[in-house]
Amino acid sequence: MNSWPQKRVLPMMNRALSQLGLAMRAGKVVTGDEIVLKAIRSSEAKLVILAGDASGNTTKKFRDKCGSYNIPLVIGFDRESLGTSVGKPERVVLAVTDQGFAEMISKKMETMSEVEYIE
Repeated sequence: MNSWPQKRVLPMMNRALSQLGLAMRAGKVVTGDEIVLKAIRSSEAKLVILAGDASGNTTKKFRDKCGSYNIPLVIGFDRESLGTSVGKPERVVLAVTDQGFAEMISKKMETMSEVEYIE
C-alpha cells in the first residue's frame, strides 16, 4: 500500500521530462550557465529548471536571478535526468523559452512532491 504514491509520481515525472524533451526538439530549450543567465536577463526564459543536486552557489545564483527578473524556477530531478530528457550529457540548468511549453511543464511539476516549485 505504501508504494501507491510512488507509482503515481513516477509517471508524472516521466511526463514532465518527456515534455522537456519535446520542447528541446522544438528548439525551445537552452542549456548551460551563461546561456541560461543571458535568457533570464533578456526575459527570453519563461521557466528555469535547476537540478536538485546543483551546488549551493549555483542554486543561490539562479534563485536570486530568477527572483529579480520574476522568472519561475523549478528545483528538482538530478543532473543526469535533466540531461537525458534533452538528449545531452548531464545538465544542471535549463531554460524553457516558449510560454506554452513552460506552462505545460510547470503544471506537471506542480503536482510532484520531490520538486520544489518557486513562484
